[in-house]
Amino acid sequence: MAESENAHPGLVVASHGRHCLVESPEGTRTRCHAKGKKNETVVGDQVLWRHSGDEGVIAGVQQRRNLFYRQDEIRTKSFAANLDQVLVLIAAEPEFSELQLARALIAAEAERIAPLIALNKSDLVEPFERAWGRLLTYQHAGYGVLPLSLRQSGDVDRTHLLQHLRGKTTLVLGPSGAGKSTLINLLTPQAQALTGEISQALNSGKHTTTATTLYWVDAERKTAIIDSPGFQEFGLHHIDRMQLAALMPDLKPHVADCKFYNCTHMHEPACGVIAAVNDQPGAPAGRIEPNRYRIYRTLFEELSQPRY
Repeated sequence: MAESENAHPGLVVASHGRHCLVESPEGTRTRCHAKGKKNETVVGDQVLWRHSGDEGVIAGVQQRRNLFYRQDEIRTKSFAANLDQVLVLIAAEPEFSELQLARALIAAEAERIAPLIALNKSDLVEPFERAWGRLLTYQHAGYGVLPLSLRQSGDVDRTHLLQHLRGKTTLVLGPSGAGKSTLINLLTPQAQALTGEISQALNSGKHTTTATTLYWVDAERKTAIIDSPGFQEFGLHHIDRMQLAALMPDLKPHVADCKFYNCTHMHEPACGVIAAVNDQPGAPAGRIEPNRYRIYRTLFEELSQPRY
């Protein structure tokens, strides 16, 4: 019997452990489990599934447009698939890590997913000005940066955000304290209630926060946001270190000016990237901020370490 015979199409809208919640084109949801010991599906996957008693079993996963994930020395963690956008939410306070921000942006670029940065807590005037100043480099590099004050001007921010989210599937990332839960609840007021229902459906109990979940923003189910569990580190071990510069928009234009095709941009003579950092006479148009180059060097050295 073919895998897809008698199978129904569906969208994975939540995932936890071996189980996932699959939504039909009509909007009904069914708790499904993987055939084997490991659940290979992620939120955003288009799947085929079959009834198996009161539940369902995944019969197959349709080809993905992309997969956003991180990888450290030990394990790979997938966030979601078939994304249009990754929204990285950071705040004026607590101070955000540019290195962590860069990691998320590079991972998005690697999968050809449009990244968007949102800076929350614009009501904290001085901290916000400092943080906004740190993000000017990213704006110059072509990244979109949105100012937000989710607790102070929610209605205005909701309208502003929807201009960028409408008709898309967006994964929301953010460190603890940035306001991710506030943003999710602002866009989807039903999210809190749904979280409890989804937790019960997946039998995840108190471990709800470890489940990645898709919420529809509109009744037509055209605009979706995906909430993901928080994380402390964002490994990039799936990235080829020699491709790293091409995944940083402010470094990429200068790669073609390097004398050597296999230039690491770390020490070679006649390196277009180093020349742009140093702003040397005759350097190509555009300039690489020293801090962005330091981030490149840190990540390149990290990806050069032997793996065990």
